[in-house]
Amino acid sequence: MTIRIKVHERRLFEHIDYTEKTLRDREFFKCKFVACSFSKSDLIGNSFEDCTFENCDFSMAKIRGAGFRNAKFNGCKILGVDFSECNKFMFSFSFHNCFLDYSTFFGTRLMKTKFDKCSLKETDFSEVNLSSSIFSDCDLTGARFLNSNLEKVNFRTANNFSIDPESNKLKKAKFSAFNLEGLLYKYQLDID
Repeated sequence: MTIRIKVHERRLFEHIDYTEKTLRDREFFKCKFVACSFSKSDLIGNSFEDCTFENCDFSMAKIRGAGFRNAKFNGCKILGVDFSECNKFMFSFSFHNCFLDYSTFFGTRLMKTKFDKCSLKETDFSEVNLSSSIFSDCDLTGARFLNSNLEKVNFRTANNFSIDPESNKLKKAKFSAFNLEGLLYKYQLDID
């Protein structure tokens, strides 16, 4: 049986509800998705290259083997998504004003990724290479960093993080004097 790949190029998809639907064997190139719902959708094996997602809902979407290259997410809800299952050869993103709570990036390579004004509560960054990434005005409450490469990562305006310097690579990481307590949490110090 031959699998036919459906290719979409430079298309606009608006207000489409893919909730709990299966979307397979598709390639999207330079497409724009506006106010679409992929909540609990099965996106296994699809590829999205140079695509933009605005105000979309990806909560609990299944993305095993899906590829995202230069994907831009703006104002999206991406709750509980396991990015560690994505295609590792098509894996680059930027996130602006997104909710990524309870998602996991375990063991991935996210070098130079920009997280701007995002909520990343309880997100798992364990064993992730985040070198030279930026967390600008992000809420990292309960986010996990364990055996992660955080070299040259900019945390200057990030909030509520807890990072153990003994369990992560932090060479040349950037912090402000106001958020250093996130590096000292395990010592239970009373810092004013």
